[in-house]
Amino acid sequence: MSESPQPHRPNPNLATATATAAPNTDGVWYASYPDGVPHEIDTTQYASLVQFFDDCTARFRERVAYVSAGSPMTYGALARKATAFASWLQGAGMKPGERVAIMLPNTLQYPVALFGALKAGAVVVNVNPLYTARELAHQLKDSGAQTIVVFESFAKTLEDALPGTAIERIVVTQLGDLLGEGLNLKGRFINFMLRHVKKMVPAYRLPQALRLLDVLEQGARAPRAPATAQRDDLAFLQYTGGTTGVAKGAMLTHGTILANVLQAKAWVAGQLDSDGSETVLTPLPLYHIYSLTINALIFMALGGRNILIANPRDTKRVMKILRHETFSCISAVNTLYNAFLDCEEFRQRDFSGLKLAMAGGMATQKAIAERFKSVTGKPIVEGYGLTECSPIVTLNPVDIAHLADFEGSIGLPAPSTQVRLRRDDGSWADLGEPGELCVKGPQVMRGYWNRPDETARVFVDDGWLATGDIGVMDARGYIRLIDRKKDMILVSGFNVYPNEIEDVIAQHPGVREVAAIGVPDAVQGERVKVFVVRRDPALTGDALIQFCRQQLTGYKVPRIVEFREALPQSNVGKILRRELRDEEIRKMEKSASNQEH
Repeated sequence: MSESPQPHRPNPNLATATATAAPNTDGVWYASYPDGVPHEIDTTQYASLVQFFDDCTARFRERVAYVSAGSPMTYGALARKATAFASWLQGAGMKPGERVAIMLPNTLQYPVALFGALKAGAVVVNVNPLYTARELAHQLKDSGAQTIVVFESFAKTLEDALPGTAIERIVVTQLGDLLGEGLNLKGRFINFMLRHVKKMVPAYRLPQALRLLDVLEQGARAPRAPATAQRDDLAFLQYTGGTTGVAKGAMLTHGTILANVLQAKAWVAGQLDSDGSETVLTPLPLYHIYSLTINALIFMALGGRNILIANPRDTKRVMKILRHETFSCISAVNTLYNAFLDCEEFRQRDFSGLKLAMAGGMATQKAIAERFKSVTGKPIVEGYGLTECSPIVTLNPVDIAHLADFEGSIGLPAPSTQVRLRRDDGSWADLGEPGELCVKGPQVMRGYWNRPDETARVFVDDGWLATGDIGVMDARGYIRLIDRKKDMILVSGFNVYPNEIEDVIAQHPGVREVAAIGVPDAVQGERVKVFVVRRDPALTGDALIQFCRQQLTGYKVPRIVEFREALPQSNVGKILRRELRDEEIRKMEKSASNQEH
């Protein structure tokens, strides 16, 4: 495996169509920018994420950076621990550019490992702790990671995944390890409960593993100079399914991530304070690019305080944590807002101090947005992004003057960002015309790690990144996302977008969650099937179809309704239509096979 693949230089000859004249969409969004937001930003303010981290932790040294299980960690303490981890990595023989995998939930250990690895000159490989051994092995082998920091509850998975990987160094940590200085009484009690009472630590055998507390102690005794990272150096291999196939590592440099942080900071500057007084609720995992950039980095630039939620699906536990906390900001996804709104305790909270509720990762349904506003008095501000763009591409204005009723728009292109819409024939679409979103900007990835063919496939027409998402831009520059290109359903030659169907069904009071897919049909090509989690157990499929007929034209109305207890979701709560579609195909193949026999 190549240790340092060359940056991809998009080849216009590989594009599926020749670039055309600029469309009438270019730059129309600037007239809609909120006052004070620049069209372009200076992306050279910091040489690297390390310089950014050192600057922020010095300015906000006494402020609390993170709170986990009721225990705070100041920016100063974070800087000391991250530096100790960096020193240990260097002393253990890690070379700049090596990959360090981090397999941790939202705990205080995550930012220590993250910023420590960056300070040592490593490339961070974020890993979902809930991965199976097969999924973990793929990511470790593909990235060539030689070091991994793992939560003890998932160490057995690592043991099973290790054969054939390049892992040389293993650091294991427990939930209570950093809840105070050293392993204090609270930390010891929590670790004992998890291991011996709740039995949440499967037996594992990793004789070469070191304890994080020992590693930090060693690093603190042997300080070393941080590696000198540059703007063009790789900072992350952030794995994503992208627009096609198996998980691929998006190569994000120090510069691409910093650009996105500075773009977003410029966008919210007039509404959020930068004096360290903001508190953000962080229920989404920091190993996901959305939460990583927004919560870990943008709020670091503001000196903000992160309330870490390790398991957002345990809403009772979340509500218990929030009894003792207030927050001015929250970032979440549609399904998580829905789950919180179903909690009486959440609905009874005082939201007078809430300044900003952000949504991304999946389309926010109108019914959820309206319900959130009726409960909190504040709107959900939706944006759009993807891993390949660090991730932010578009943002809705966050100032009160712009926040009218929810329109379902993903907003305007961020400063220094260009967005165009591409027709199926490769030409550029005009205002009001749907097309595939294509992006240019300083936040766009270098390419996919060791996958030049995949990289060439997504960079089209002189270096525009094709996102695989279909959208339309109005005369003000606002973009409305229609759907994923690959999720589109074709019924008798008509394009049907699952988002539209889901948005309608979600407005039914008896529905909690919904997903729409296309299933093969001998006559129509495809027909619409919906999977529904009921809020009202008496709701019937016929009643739901009748509800749809009142709001959707005939070919969009679902032909099949299947009720379920739950829908498959990603690590951030995004409903996985693909799994439902694959399941349907397997059922049809099995049925066909049985008929043959």
